[in-house]
Amino acid sequence: MSDLQTPIGVALIGTGFGQKVHLPALEDCPHTQVVAVYHRDRIKAEAIAKAHHIPHAADNLETLLALPEVQGVCISTPPFLHSEMAQQALSAGKHVFLEKPTAMTVAEAKAIYQLSQKQGLQTALNFEFRFIPAWMALKAKIEAFYVGKPRLIKIDWVVPGRADPSRPWSWHASAEAGGGSLGALGSHTFDYICWLFGPVKQLCGRLITSVGYRPDPMSGMPKAADADDTCLIMLELMDGTPVQISISATAYNGRGHWVEIYGDNGTLILGSDHLTDYVHGFKLRGAQSGEPLAELPIPAEYDFPKTHPDGRIAPVTRVMNHWAECIQNGRPSSPSIREGVYSQLLMDLIHESHATGCWVDIPDLDGFLGVN
Repeated sequence: MSDLQTPIGVALIGTGFGQKVHLPALEDCPHTQVVAVYHRDRIKAEAIAKAHHIPHAADNLETLLALPEVQGVCISTPPFLHSEMAQQALSAGKHVFLEKPTAMTVAEAKAIYQLSQKQGLQTALNFEFRFIPAWMALKAKIEAFYVGKPRLIKIDWVVPGRADPSRPWSWHASAEAGGGSLGALGSHTFDYICWLFGPVKQLCGRLITSVGYRPDPMSGMPKAADADDTCLIMLELMDGTPVQISISATAYNGRGHWVEIYGDNGTLILGSDHLTDYVHGFKLRGAQSGEPLAELPIPAEYDFPKTHPDGRIAPVTRVMNHWAECIQNGRPSSPSIREGVYSQLLMDLIHESHATGCWVDIPDLDGFLGVN
């Protein structure tokens, strides 16, 4: 078991988002040290390793996982690779930090969970909204019953990232590869709903592909895009609270990301209209007993010790620290693979609701996982 004074040796698997966010977060985390990098192209792996002073580069996952310096891996590959790579790492005795969405299906997510339990290893999910200062302040206000009993929760995550139909086709446009707004944004949404408000009783949803073709990056010819880019979702929480969710990645001048909570004692509104960075720009406003809304201060204790041009790096560093603590303590804490399974379960059931046009009941997670 690692001493938190001794950095945990980590291998970086996935060098797109991995280089942009995971790598600088790992470098900022005092409890991790990047000791290896994987890319299927050996020359690219070596170039990344050289640029970042990483000791080992590999184009073969088995070789990478055999390195004794590697105690854990960070996986930020496309979702269709998550299950195989995570299970291969766990089977090799390595802890896993997994980018969301957890996998392609809840059956795959459950298999990762079961293997991590069998191996006694820690698997954390990159649900970074739990670690953003304004969101932490929102959580504290909810727990202090600032709004009383919620009557309505309304979530809008409406951004223009994929609004331009000339943006080239990539795996993000492919349902088979795990692309789509439900996986990219809805996975976060389902996690923070449970974190802030508790479990879901039932749901219904509609998935829409509003940009049906994108230019092939090689030929420039139109290529079909079949992953959802817009999601309309309704939930009922266990306590009966209704939740309305609108998600779109194809909205020119979209309003950004907003969570509105209307209760019998007041209102809380967390929102950001920053359209190019989904972490920077959040402000929290509130009012009780019908008073005018006013901006609420964010306690200094929640502040990031360091910020970056890419707002995702600072909260991901906090998730990395959380993962390191789980490894040190030998026990999971949220957000662990368990939360990843729950988010994936809700995503799978949204697909079922879309296919059937019906509300779908949510099974108890402990029962689903076979936990006594």
